[in-house]
Amino acid sequence: MQTTAMSPMFLPDIENDLKPGPYSDMIRSARESGREYWQIWNLFGFFPETSAHLARFTQGVMRGPSPLSPALRELIATYTSYLNECEFCMKSHAAVTADLLGSEDFVWKVVRDLGGSSLPENEKALLRFAGKVTKDLASFTAADVQKLREAGWSDEAVFYTITVCALFNFYNRWVTASGVHSVSEEGHRSHGKVIAQKGYVRG
Repeated sequence: MQTTAMSPMFLPDIENDLKPGPYSDMIRSARESGREYWQIWNLFGFFPETSAHLARFTQGVMRGPSPLSPALRELIATYTSYLNECEFCMKSHAAVTADLLGSEDFVWKVVRDLGGSSLPENEKALLRFAGKVTKDLASFTAADVQKLREAGWSDEAVFYTITVCALFNFYNRWVTASGVHSVSEEGHRSHGKVIAQKGYVRG
């Protein structure tokens, strides 16, 4: 996966301050071999003792026991990122979702045309709910939760939907404002496969 020079982040002092740890090791290895890498590693690697908690939290939210499958949680993350126009997170987690589900075409159909997709109606309701949390929180009421109960979802499922959505609203802003750039399609697929298979904790 060779690449031309990657565009720098908006925070060069962060990007070039590699603290000892698994993320700096991955970045150095990628740079030395001429491979592109996910610049979010710089954000995790800047304060590894603190970001390790975020990685474990993300692992728990996205891969821990839940009424929602890992693939559905990844789809919620992808859809949230799409609504926030966060290209890096959208493409990254579309790749993770596609690896878990076995179809890129299906994932992009859901993201770009939720109503016309073949996603089950009760799962469409979860994504629409995440969309309201992301784009119209001021009008959110208990009635929005009740709609999910009527669609057959438990409060635990709603909790995980809210938590995934909230987590990726954080990530979308963290990476976009820091200048984390999208990589090639193959770069997203390659790193997405690693997350799909191994999860979010490194080292």
